[in-house]
Amino acid sequence: MTTDYQTGRTALGARLSELRAEAGLDGRSLAARLGWPPSKVSKLQNGRQTPSTEDLAAWAEAVGRPDVLSELKGRLSGLESTYRSWRRQVVAGHRARQEQAIAETAVTTVTRAVEVVRVPGLLQTPDYARDVFRAAAEFRDTDTDVEGSVRTRLRRQEALYDPEKEFRFLIHEAALHTRTGSPAVHAAQLDRLMSVIGLSNIELGVVPFGVQLRRAPSHAFWIYDRRLVIVETIGTEMWLADTDSIETYERAWEWLHGSAVTGAGARQLIGRVRAALGPV
Repeated sequence: MTTDYQTGRTALGARLSELRAEAGLDGRSLAARLGWPPSKVSKLQNGRQTPSTEDLAAWAEAVGRPDVLSELKGRLSGLESTYRSWRRQVVAGHRARQEQAIAETAVTTVTRAVEVVRVPGLLQTPDYARDVFRAAAEFRDTDTDVEGSVRTRLRRQEALYDPEKEFRFLIHEAALHTRTGSPAVHAAQLDRLMSVIGLSNIELGVVPFGVQLRRAPSHAFWIYDRRLVIVETIGTEMWLADTDSIETYERAWEWLHGSAVTGAGARQLIGRVRAALGPV
């Protein structure tokens, strides 16, 4: 990723690595002292995982430098809420943003997503994604590298077939009705959604029209493990890594999940919408 967020995370990782080296420890020795897997130490040092405040406190203690904890927390706070202009991110097309998504998905075990009026990118067909990217480029008057963006999105979808990863999607019924292209494209997309129901590492929930909600979904958001939330608005993305924000969005996800239908119920609901399109 080439974002301000990742730049800051890389710098924080470099500082952690420096503290480890000053303590005369290698990565495995530090991991053993902390009781962590060596991979976690590696990811934190290389800026591939965002540390929690608890991680920073443990690191500072393990390297014998509790005095630097306030500094490390200050660096983390600079990452906790980063607003990124969509137009700036996609000025040369959506491909670069999809590359960032691939990087985040690669280091995530459990991905949870909420979409209100569109199908999640990880479940989009090529034609559906093509229409989404084309419309976004026209709306923002940016480069139309549609085909490159589609190819990269499909490459991101390869993670769906990794048995070590878990994906839990929630979509509002509105997303089943909102068409981004022709009836044929939309029908194929609905067929695709039904095809993933029942896969062992994927859960697809649909929130039906008319169901009582504890809190109505107001925008899309993605939760990557318990370390990062990405919130999408029309003009910006917010990358949130602070504990309060993560817990807030986890609660929003759980509340919405409580109103969703999954499994056979979701397939039946999607099937009704698909049947209403008729032969295409």
